[in-house]
Amino acid sequence: QVQLVESGGGLVQSGGSLRLSCASSEAISRFNTNGWYRQVPGRSRELVAHITSSGSYWYASFVQGRFIISRDAAGTTLYLQMNDLTREDSGVYYCHTRGVYEAWGQGIQVTVSG
Repeated sequence: QVQLVESGGGLVQSGGSLRLSCASSEAISRFNTNGWYRQVPGRSRELVAHITSSGSYWYASFVQGRFIISRDAAGTTLYLQMNDLTREDSGVYYCHTRGVYEAWGQGIQVTVSG
């Protein structure tokens, strides 16, 4: 099963930017969807953005125009560029892929202060 490892999280001030990366053990571009979810305490995990195997994109309304999801050419790294961050963007971000089966990363903390 594919292994996913997130990196790039941390603490950032409101209005700042972060780029999350998700390294996979194999090409995930062949999977139906590659995406990013986030979870905050007391709330269920929610989809932030995904990209399909055909290259279509979807973004949650609360990140539209601020976040950009992308993949490297090899299809082994998924990115989430997060701009104009607000405190409401704080949470644990998870990399996810779904095809014949689904896989999750371990999650990475993003904290927006100010």
